[in-house]
Amino acid sequence: MMTNANLAALSAAGVSVWLDDLSRQLIGSGELASRMSTYSVVGVTTNPAIFQSALSDSSAYESALTEAVAADRDVDAVLRALTTADVRDACDVLADTFRSTGGVDGRVSLEVDPRLADQTEATVTQAVELADVVDRPNVMIKIPATAAGLPAITEVIGKGIDVNVTLIFSVDQYRKVAQAYIAGLERAAEAGHDLSTIHSVASVFVSRLDTEIDSRLPEDSALRGQAGLANARLCQDVYEELFDPSGRFGALADRGARPQRLLWASTGVKDPAYPDTLYVTGLVTHGTVNTMPFATMEAFADHGVLEGDTVRGSAAASRATLDALRADGIDLEEVFALLEQQGVEKFVTAWDALSDTVRSRIDEIPAGS
Repeated sequence: MMTNANLAALSAAGVSVWLDDLSRQLIGSGELASRMSTYSVVGVTTNPAIFQSALSDSSAYESALTEAVAADRDVDAVLRALTTADVRDACDVLADTFRSTGGVDGRVSLEVDPRLADQTEATVTQAVELADVVDRPNVMIKIPATAAGLPAITEVIGKGIDVNVTLIFSVDQYRKVAQAYIAGLERAAEAGHDLSTIHSVASVFVSRLDTEIDSRLPEDSALRGQAGLANARLCQDVYEELFDPSGRFGALADRGARPQRLLWASTGVKDPAYPDTLYVTGLVTHGTVNTMPFATMEAFADHGVLEGDTVRGSAAASRATLDALRADGIDLEEVFALLEQQGVEKFVTAWDALSDTVRSRIDEIPAGS
């Protein structure tokens, strides 16, 4: 099988290509392994909506569901058994990549129960449990960047567990996430952990910002479709500041600590008026991750182009874009808060739908089967 030239070039530019999807069929059919060979995929991200879709539409879970129900008919227990099994199997598929990249890539992310988004200690407890159940060195536990999630990030990193921080919508929120990660590394150092083995990514959501802001702008506004890229690019500026070895991070770097990589999430284009590769071509810079749904990955494979580094050096223009939006009456802080709230609610809704699906399947299986 031939390696796709467009995605190989993106990878060569320093952007790790991760797939924003997972299912038992994807693993069992060999398609995930195929995507790694042909599309330069070196990681996988999941969320409750992805699992809800996988379990609702696939017959591949029949035997696993029966087995899980035989062990425990509790819906949450069955859900955990099914999702952690998929993540464990995906981790095994990506194990060679994990080893060859020194743990940088070859990663699979699994999210804590979104209903815990406002509960710090419960989030920490479940993060530890999920890492133990999956029992693979290349798993990353996803924790939302909510007010309660930030201290949980510090505590979980302090325990030496790798974290993918999700639902980041603003530059200020990203700054707090990076600071929480650094504080976690300091705790990990105090606890005697090998800092070189701890990895984290910060998932900045892109397209959802454009969708919300565009809905508040006139149809003929030149600012439509500009906010997502500008906001994400400014996060790179904060990254350069906080992970400068001459600052607070320097003492940790001397002990082997790694910067928390920026991950571009929500990169599927929602508005058909925009290029379907907008959030890939517009966010190319080395040392980052772009996690893509299948449609976006296929689009870039087919007609994606690289225009050099489209992130570094763009801070002034990006600030000007956000300033112009404020001048047009867009309350960005209100938008960021709304998107965080909606993000949590969407994941809870997906989780509830997933639970309902599993509950109905459990009811179909006779007790004792």
